[in-house]
Amino acid sequence: MIAITRYRVPEAAAERFAAGMTAVLETLAACPGHRSGRLARTVDDPALWALVTEWDGAGYYRRALGAPGLRERFIPLSAFAVDEPGAYEVVAFS
Repeated sequence: MIAITRYRVPEAAAERFAAGMTAVLETLAACPGHRSGRLARTVDDPALWALVTEWDGAGYYRRALGAPGLRERFIPLSAFAVDEPGAYEVVAFS
């Protein structure tokens, strides 16, 4: 499964946000079931970012959100999150 969370980040907070999300990605990468993760921002709207992670299953993703030290890093950044569903079941791939 993949988890996609989009964030609306003001330019003044972009550098701090990117550094914080890099630390989040490092923590998630050490969790069981983690396949990959990346942070991106749109070319057309630099205030819009996406955190994209891939997991062996939804249970791994949900358990990873409780990893030690993750909440302290992740919660302040969550203030920028766009409120929308973020867990996706992969139904086709190439």
